[in-house]
Amino acid sequence: MAKRTTTRSTTQSTSRSSGRSRKVSDLVKALARVAPPALAAEWDNVGLLLGDAQSPCERVLLTIDLTEEVMLEARELNVQAIIAYHPPLFDPIRKLVSHDPATAVLAQAARAGIALLSPHTALDAVAGGINDWLAEGIGDGECRPLDCASALVVRESFKIVTLAPVDVVDRICAAMSIAGAGRIGDYSQCSHSFPVHGTFYGGPTTAPRTGRKGKLERVIEQRIEMVCGPKALSAALAALRAAHPYEAPVIEVHALAAQPSVREGQGRLLRLSEPATTLDIARRLRKFLGIKRIECAESSSPTPSHHETIGICAGSGMSLFAAAAEAGATLFFTGEAKHHDQLAVVRGGRTLLLAGHTNSERGYLPRLAERIAPLVPGMAFTLSKRDRHPLVDV
Repeated sequence: MAKRTTTRSTTQSTSRSSGRSRKVSDLVKALARVAPPALAAEWDNVGLLLGDAQSPCERVLLTIDLTEEVMLEARELNVQAIIAYHPPLFDPIRKLVSHDPATAVLAQAARAGIALLSPHTALDAVAGGINDWLAEGIGDGECRPLDCASALVVRESFKIVTLAPVDVVDRICAAMSIAGAGRIGDYSQCSHSFPVHGTFYGGPTTAPRTGRKGKLERVIEQRIEMVCGPKALSAALAALRAAHPYEAPVIEVHALAAQPSVREGQGRLLRLSEPATTLDIARRLRKFLGIKRIECAESSSPTPSHHETIGICAGSGMSLFAAAAEAGATLFFTGEAKHHDQLAVVRGGRTLLLAGHTNSERGYLPRLAERIAPLVPGMAFTLSKRDRHPLVDV
């Protein structure tokens, strides 16, 4: 089981300066690399939520919730941006006034020129994000997303198809590659080609490369396929036409659909290398999250003495319980659950562990700072000391 980074670390900054002043836009780009907005749930609100992207940014505060106390802390620290895991701007608002508790912190941020950003469910879904981190706290094993359909990723936007004589295939592929086509991940010059039989009938003004005009000709050609991104599409098509020997080459451009990610998505299903008891898993989570209490709902009917398959979702994750149960999970771990959802778990003969909504998320903030800092040299990151779970034991 991985050792958790302490949540009491307050400031993390890069060891060297980038040599230029940083802007909020640099932070936005860095956060998007760590938690791509495309991975966020449809209903969510992530990215830059308030502020000027061109404003200077040297100091950043990280928090789970943007409360009045955290805003006061941010102003005392003179930060230029706050990354709040829960979006401070979520539901539609009709007024932005300081005397309304619901919008007071937003008004203060705007007045102080503090930018507000949020990664929320994008950080849950991304590989190495909060849900993978929670799985680390439970134990070693195979881990996959519970809901991949919510993480549709556009990898290559288009496929270019053309037909050409065999002797010019390499020339066409090389020209298109130089223009930016044929890139898949870290690989370049990627293409497919295979023989096809074609026909053409040249009109009176044509000058066919092979065969004669005014006659139906049959030719053996190669079908060439290369993927291409949107920015390189125009240049790749121009390069294709320039390298192609035909007067009127066949050119097709196919838009490619987004693909479900196999490593990214909401929730996680963990298959432990070594099954563990409910008590063992609860103890591991208490230690990993740095909390004193884990709540448990368990059926009075016989339940497994050891759990091998576990469902996981940070925050309020009961919407994924059914998917976890269908995949064979005998234990589900999340932050909070409604009373009737707890009863449903018990009726189904499964075990539910609850840590408290933000308790299942807050411990990841040091790791978030560690992942963003190298992407924006010279920018300092501070973990809020006033951000806390709203409920306490009395």
